[in-house]
Amino acid sequence: MNGRIEIVENARLVLPDRVEAGWLAVADGRIAQTGTGRAPERGLDCDGDYLIPGLVELHTDHLESHYAPRPGVRWHPLGAVLAYDAQIAASGITTVFDSLRAGSDPDGSGLGPELEALAEAIGQARAEGLFRVEHRTHLRCELPSTDVVDTVADFVARYPVGLISLMDHTPGQRQFRDIAKYYQYAGRGGRSLEAIQAGTALKIERGQALTAVSRPALVALARAHGIPLASHDDTTPDDVALSRAEGVALAEFPTTREAAQASHAAGITVMMGAPNLIRGGSHSGNVAAQDLADAGLLSILSSDYVPASLLMAAFQLPERVPGIDLPAAIATVTANPARATGLDDRGRLAPGLRADLVRVRVARGVPVVRAVWRAGVRVA
Repeated sequence: MNGRIEIVENARLVLPDRVEAGWLAVADGRIAQTGTGRAPERGLDCDGDYLIPGLVELHTDHLESHYAPRPGVRWHPLGAVLAYDAQIAASGITTVFDSLRAGSDPDGSGLGPELEALAEAIGQARAEGLFRVEHRTHLRCELPSTDVVDTVADFVARYPVGLISLMDHTPGQRQFRDIAKYYQYAGRGGRSLEAIQAGTALKIERGQALTAVSRPALVALARAHGIPLASHDDTTPDDVALSRAEGVALAEFPTTREAAQASHAAGITVMMGAPNLIRGGSHSGNVAAQDLADAGLLSILSSDYVPASLLMAAFQLPERVPGIDLPAAIATVTANPARATGLDDRGRLAPGLRADLVRVRVARGVPVVRAVWRAGVRVA
């Protein structure tokens, strides 16, 4: 652990346009050179394993599950953040946008003001050099919330934010057009059906009025601070037209092929969940990620709720979609998300870029992370 590398040899380099047997040199935390065949000097022997860029994760809900592992249970914030960081690194992710929910739900679910505890723990870990990977912040803004605008304004004034997504989980539309699916989702924490139904009625009653106020306010706030915007669960062409007018750059998890096509046509980058691809469909009954990949509409994969799914989905993508080769599949979890968020110094095996690297061996069809380096220093 924490060993620096200078030469990686005998690897299958997944370059932007091809895979080739060769070597890679690192100097001052950046990729100095790549080459084919035998390395000019001895280095770390990868024994024929793949060498790919470090993964870039834009949307993972997993930090909150470390902090709130059971209903009513709260873990030590710094302990939760560091355990999550270790899991992220072990998944081959070297840049992660920690997805933090902003805004209290009408039924009392969600973290609400506890967002501050996680933000402080992230800041402490970053300041003290405790992180293995680079952490950035993705604020997932619950639009039908009475406190979301004030919460986000206060957060942005105090902490750096790399992405804001506009989410509306009001039952009966977008992700939860099927109310039965929503009840199933909302019951994961053991809540009674009666409590779920009461909360659902309240969300439907208040949702439209709250969103009409919070959405334009958050768009204006993001523009004022130069923060990229993502839409969430766009379903209809009207949803996409609104996103386009707001300057949205990233469409997270469009629920229909129609919405994905409209986003693509509008120049909005389409992102889908890696678990959706691996499972062969959406757990909410929405459009399958593979269908969008088949249609040439998928640009980015996100691990969403299973960090290890990101690498697995990237390696499965060429097997499921003949028109996508391994370099293009790896780009959906490296170069494409980096580019979408303005991180032009990473995401590809190319001279001058940051030496965020992952050594991968495929065993029984499953990609196994053998080692991870961030800026040339081993972190997992």
